[in-house]
Amino acid sequence: QVQLVESGGGVVQAGGSLKLSCATSGIIFSITTMAWYRQAPGKQRELVATITSGGFANYADFVKGRFSISRDNTKKTVYLQMNSLKREDTAVYYCWASFGMDYWGKGTQVTVSS
Repeated sequence: QVQLVESGGGVVQAGGSLKLSCATSGIIFSITTMAWYRQAPGKQRELVATITSGGFANYADFVKGRFSISRDNTKKTVYLQMNSLKREDTAVYYCWASFGMDYWGKGTQVTVSS
């Protein structure tokens, strides 16, 4: 059974930082492309960042220079370091895995206050 469990969300002031984690089970993590998505109220879910099995990262323009995705294959965990947070970063952040099919976590809420 595949499970993706996000953690690390919370409330932070604008300009602050948070680090999200996504612990996985049931997949061969080392060969799996992972990603973070987010969905703000009333908006569609959007891609934030991806990281390949080889560690190649790609970012949406709106987070470049502020967010960093990384992975620890020994812990089967993917991370999203978020710096210089803005109010518009407020959303539910979802972990995604591509392993034969798409898998999603349940999400973690990030709220950025002014």
